[in-house]
Order: sequence, then structure tokens, then C-alpha cells
Amino acid sequence: MTVLTPELLDRIRSRAPGYDRDNAFFAEDLDELRAVGYLAPRSLRETVRDQRLLAAHAPATALGINMHLVTVGIARVLRDRGDDSLAWLLADAEAGELFGFGNSEAGNDLVMFDSCTAAVPRADGSYAFTGTKIFTSLSPAWTRLGIFGRDDSDPGNPRLVHGFLDRAAGGHEAVGDWDVLGMRATQSFATRLEGAVVPADRIARVLPVGPSADLYIFGLFGNFLLLISSVYAGIADRALELGVAAVKERKSMKSGAAYSQDPDMRWQLADAAIALDSLAPQIEGLARDLDELADRGSAWFRQLAGTKTRAVDVSRSVVETAIRVSGGSAYSSANELSRLYRDALAGLLHPADPESAHSTVATNLLGALEP
Repeated sequence: MTVLTPELLDRIRSRAPGYDRDNAFFAEDLDELRAVGYLAPRSLRETVRDQRLLAAHAPATALGINMHLVTVGIARVLRDRGDDSLAWLLADAEAGELFGFGNSEAGNDLVMFDSCTAAVPRADGSYAFTGTKIFTSLSPAWTRLGIFGRDDSDPGNPRLVHGFLDRAAGGHEAVGDWDVLGMRATQSFATRLEGAVVPADRIARVLPVGPSADLYIFGLFGNFLLLISSVYAGIADRALELGVAAVKERKSMKSGAAYSQDPDMRWQLADAAIALDSLAPQIEGLARDLDELADRGSAWFRQLAGTKTRAVDVSRSVVETAIRVSGGSAYSSANELSRLYRDALAGLLHPADPESAHSTVATNLLGALEP
């Protein structure tokens, strides 16, 4: 059963315009969501449903919370498959710790398969990380930050080191600003790491450079791509709702009838709904299979990347349709559809981008490109 009551969701929606206008972090939303247990571990299928609902009320709040939920989801994937190496992370989440996601790097189109950040091993098994991470959502509030970097101490065997930094450990700072087009309340500042030390017992994985079938990477991609998809589906849900309301209210000067009776308007909204209706089976089916340890073999990454790409494309299309049928008032910066449009555009920047997704699908279908 969801903890997202109508009353809570109404309060969250009422704050969203102010956060966006003031370029402010969603602190009140976070406090309320934490208080009702929304940050605690639970099944991915439940989580994607709730994130879609939350995003329909406050997209930036949902996207920011996503980064915590992705990290907790990785630990669940491992535990459910007999790996208790991140049991401490689940306990921390239950205790109220907030996990940020500090993996993205400017110019790193290899995403999780290489890193521009240096991870220097220390004698006690800890690592010191130096580099800059971008789009660190929850920047003002995280208490644990997932990061990774490259260990080149053995030149012939570079490794990627994944760990979790305690905010109190030091060696990190938020840099730059977050005066962006959309998803402003996430406050996703860049994070500069300068010898930030992660102790040995908080190092999650040390893996070879390059693609990996390790459960940690599988859990990361599975949770990230499905939860991101849910946020953009939620944006589309709200946009369609607003579009339907608009054509019921607007009247044609030519005919005197409501635009809800105009065949073209009806077709446009129906077409948007048909596209949107395809997302729930795709997102929830994959989430269910991940929860239930289903074996989709090599098709997993193809289907996960394809789902994210489709969700973002559908979201943008539905928002544009809602703006089109709502008329010129939707172009006002104060109109909710205007904010939803700006928020939907952020989906273009999340991995996997369309180029990467199509490459993944083509490789699954046709094999790797010949040298």
C-alpha cells in the first residue's frame, strides 16, 4: 500500500511551482516523504508505481528522490540474489540515511564503463577519490554519496572502484550553480572530490574497466532506467490530464461548442493516450521480473535501455500535445504545462541517451560491429 496519500500529494504539488520559481531545493517535500517511510527499501514494482504518481505531482521532487531509490534498489538486487555485501546500505536506508548518486562526469560517454576520476588505493584498503562529478541530485541533503573512479596503480590492469562516501568524511564540495531550464528543485550541483576517502568496508565493487555483467552494475542499470522511465511517464500522466481539462473548458468561437467536441482535438489526445498507455506494461513488467529474479538473459540491457528511451520520447510528445490543445495560455511561464515541458526535456540528458540505447539494441539483435 502506498504512503502517498491524496493529502500529502496535494501539499507536494502546491509547493512545486515555488521551488521551480525560486530555484530552491525540495526540503519540505523531503522531510514529509522521509517521515512517512517513503525512502525505506521495498520492491521495485511498488517503487516505480509510486514514483510515477509522485512525478505527476512534482517531477523534480520525484527525480531527486530517484537517486536515493536507485542506490537502495541496487542493494536489494544483490540481497535478493544471495549477495549480502550491501546489507549495511539497506540498514542505513531503514535508519533514515539519504543516498546521493555521484557517478556522472562531463564528457564521459562511456558512463559506468570507465571514469575520469582517480581512485587511489591506500594501505588500509580504503581509496581516495579525486575528480568532478556532475548532476549530483540531492546535493544539499545527501548523507551518503555513491561514487566511482579509476584505479591505475597497476598500469596493466586498470580497475573501476565503486564506493560510498560519508558526508562527514570531507574531501568534497558542491561547485558551480544549478540555474537550469528544468528539474530545478533537484539542486543537482557538480561535486568536486579532492582526496575524498572511502573506507574499505564501504567499497562496494572493484571491477575491470569496460562493460561488466556484475550484479552491482546490473542492479544499477535496472533500477536507474526503470525509475527514470517512471518519472517521465508521470510527467506525461499529468500533461494528459491538463490537456483533457483544457479542451473541456475551451470553446470554439466559430461553432460555439467545446473543443472536446472537435474531431482533431479528440484525435490528438487519443493518440497521446495510446502512446502513454503502452508505458505501464513495459515499465512494470520489467520491474516485476527484476523483483522476481526472472532470466531475460542478454535481452535485459536492450529492454531496459529501450524502455527509458521510449518513456522519455512519449513524455515529451504527450506534453507537446497537451500544450497544443491548450492554446496560447500554456506558453505562459506560470502555466503548469510550461514547467512540465521544461522538466520533460531533462530526460534527453539521462543515460542511456538515444544513440547509446540504439547501439545496445542493435548489438543485441545483430552482434557487435565488425572491426
